[in-house]
Amino acid sequence: MKPKTKAPAFEHIKKTYEIINKLGINTVCYASKCPNIGECFERGTATFMILGNVCTRNCRFCNVKSGKPSAIDPEEPLKIAKAVKDLNLSYTVITSVDRDDLSDYGSTHFANVINTIKDLNPGVKIESLTPDFKGDINALNAVCASASYKLAHNIETVKRLHKILKPQSSYTLSLKVLEYYSKFKPTKSSIIVGFGESFEELESTMKDLINSGVKQLTIGQYLRPSDKHFEVVKYYSDDEFEILKNTALNLGFEAVVSGAVVRSSYYADIL
Repeated sequence: MKPKTKAPAFEHIKKTYEIINKLGINTVCYASKCPNIGECFERGTATFMILGNVCTRNCRFCNVKSGKPSAIDPEEPLKIAKAVKDLNLSYTVITSVDRDDLSDYGSTHFANVINTIKDLNPGVKIESLTPDFKGDINALNAVCASASYKLAHNIETVKRLHKILKPQSSYTLSLKVLEYYSKFKPTKSSIIVGFGESFEELESTMKDLINSGVKQLTIGQYLRPSDKHFEVVKYYSDDEFEILKNTALNLGFEAVVSGAVVRSSYYADIL
C-alpha cells in the first residue's frame, strides 16, 4: 500500500514557494515530486537543486528531466545564499543534476554555491549531496575543500539493479566516491527500496557502504513518478523498514532513518 503523508500547512508552502520563485532557483522538492514537500516546507526547510533542472543522465526511477542542459547561471550562488537567509535556515542541503557536459562536471560551481552560502550565512550547516562527477579527483576535491559540513552521495539501489536503473552510472564508482569523501568529512548515503531487491542484497549494499566509510544512511520507499518510470515491485511495511533500520545499526552505521516516505534529505538537520 502506498505510504501517506500529512496535509501541509498552506501558508508555509506559500512563503517558501514565493521566495524560491522570486529568486528563480530550483528545489529537488518539486523536481522529484518528493512526498515530504508539505512537511519540509512547513518546517521552513528545502533542498536546493543547482546547475539547472535538466540532467544529462536518464535514471529510470527519477522524475528530473533528462536532456541537454542550459548554461550555468553565474548568479545562482548568490541567489541560493539569499534564499537560505530569507528562509532563515540553520541547515540546508545542496544537490544537483548530473552535468556530464561540463569539463569539471559542475564541481567548481557546486563549491562556489556552498562557499557563497556560508559567506552570507556564517551559522548555517551545509550538506552537499553530489553526483559522482565521474570520479574525477579534481572535482571531488573541489567539494571536499568547500565549506560543506557533511558530504553525501546516494548509492540508490543494490548492485544487481544498478545498471538497470542507472545505466549511465556505476555502483563501484559510487562506493569509491563515498570512500574518498569519508576521508574528509562525515559521509552519508541513501538506499531506495521497492525495485525488486532482496533483503540479502540490501544487507550486502549496507556492508559495502560501511566498508566505504559511510556513517549515516537513509532508507525509503520508491514511489513511481509516472507510467514511464520503473514499476514499483514491492511496497515495504513499517515493520520491514524497522528491520532494515536495525540491520543497518547492527552493521555499524552511526545514524539511520528508515521509513516509507524517507528521502535522502528528510530531516537531514537532525540525522
